[in-house]
Amino acid sequence: MIIKFVIGGLLIFMIVSLFQAMLIMIRNDKSKSMTKYIGRRVLTSAIIVIIMLLAVATGLIEPNPKPY
Repeated sequence: MIIKFVIGGLLIFMIVSLFQAMLIMIRNDKSKSMTKYIGRRVLTSAIIVIIMLLAVATGLIEPNPKPY
C-alpha cells in the first residue's frame, strides 16, 4: 500500500514541476531556467518507472492479468 502512496506523491510532484515550468514560460522570465523544472519532471518519471518495475518484480504490486 505504501508503494501506491509513493507513486501518487511522485506523480503529484511531477505535475507541480510541469506547472512551475509553464509559469516561467508564460511570464517569459529570463532569470529562471525552465529546463530545471522539466528535468525534474523527466527524472521523476524515470524514478516512477523504476519503482514500478521493482515492485512488480518483487511482488509488492500485481499487474492485471487480463487487460479487458
